[in-house]
Amino acid sequence: MSLTAQTYWAEHAWLGESVQPNVLIVTAVDGRIKEVRADTPVPPAGAVWLRGLTLPGLANAHSHAFHRALRGVVQAGSGTFWTWREVMYGVADKLTPERYFDLARAVYAEMTMAGITCVGEFHYLHHAPGGTRYDNPNAMGEALIAAAAEAGIRITLLDTCYLSSGFGAEPDAHQLRFSDGTAEAWAERVSALKGDGNTRIGAAVHSVRAVPVDQLGTVSGWADHHAAPLHVHLSEQTAENDACVEAHGFTPTRVLADHGVLGPRTTAVHATHLTPGDIRLLGHSATGVCMCPTTERDLADGIGPAAQLEQAGSTLSLGSDSHAVVDILEEARAMEMDERLHTRTRGHWSAPRLLRAATADGHAALGWGDDAGRIEPGALADLTTIALDSVRTAGPPPALGAETAVFAATNADVRHTVVGGRHVVRDGAHQLVPRVPEALAEAIAALRD
Repeated sequence: MSLTAQTYWAEHAWLGESVQPNVLIVTAVDGRIKEVRADTPVPPAGAVWLRGLTLPGLANAHSHAFHRALRGVVQAGSGTFWTWREVMYGVADKLTPERYFDLARAVYAEMTMAGITCVGEFHYLHHAPGGTRYDNPNAMGEALIAAAAEAGIRITLLDTCYLSSGFGAEPDAHQLRFSDGTAEAWAERVSALKGDGNTRIGAAVHSVRAVPVDQLGTVSGWADHHAAPLHVHLSEQTAENDACVEAHGFTPTRVLADHGVLGPRTTAVHATHLTPGDIRLLGHSATGVCMCPTTERDLADGIGPAAQLEQAGSTLSLGSDSHAVVDILEEARAMEMDERLHTRTRGHWSAPRLLRAATADGHAALGWGDDAGRIEPGALADLTTIALDSVRTAGPPPALGAETAVFAATNADVRHTVVGGRHVVRDGAHQLVPRVPEALAEAIAALRD
């Protein structure tokens, strides 16, 4: 990513706890914020105006980029998560490194247009269909890294270990391309991936059903050795919980705890169907939890115990997962609204707290916690500006900008996105990827051949 020094003048900016007017944000050539000065009523000559409410860049802590090809398709008719999965496998079978680059580049451009400046890509499409290895074993992962760079978004590639179709079962025909055979082979391959200023490499356990218990320690050990984030799908489905108890006598959370997977560097994704004991294990180990409400409701998975998890000690982040929509503001709003439906009470999280889940805590879950998610000197110059004068956001005073952003705005209200000081989205138009809707349509159409 080419970084530049720039001076931005934010009409209003959320500086962690409150909205301040007339905020000057000076960035340096290293892509970090050099100076933040509130109450600067006259922008200096050459400053770029950011009209609206400027936030730290949003973090999408859980993405499967290729699922974007399912939007509108899997909503036809009914079915379950398991029937949805078969359609998803059909799309996965058609992806090559070249096709995946085209699709991911367009999807990541869509994300930046939604104000997302960093994405956690939960990546398990490692090999060719049937399990044949590419000449470059990391061709698929490197395609994602290249796509993110071209779209102007930061990426944490959460390279995923996926070895089994179920507890003790061999991968099925679709899943052969996901598997490295053993966790040791997975670790050898992922160790060849390289991070850079735009990229961090993390690890993932797909799920307790997909990684045998005797190989969980290899994955968590790799993450510990590399000080890398570790993510895991957890208790998304009751069927998985039942199968885990039948196979091991314990819930998935307990299995992960017993094999050293939980901890402050770990993020459990979904965590929808938990026992009170599971919640204590996650919270007391400071394991983070990524909620994906728009996917969880689209697949009828259920409402996870987000409030209880936070009370127990888990930090919450947000993800768009299957990309039924790409809108982290909606994910933040949905977490509160789902809890209201579940409890029939309001006000579980304040707007600033939800914004923190969408920014600082999401970046921390992706391994960028020391660098991003705040507007202050030394932080990465990653910014998102939300319009305060659209049909959705007009009316409230700017002092209530956080509440307006969370409870009224959508991805359509994102006016500007800045990554590393570079103006990636300007006045709603992507500056690096031309004609993003057409790029999405073309990349998805290629998978129908």
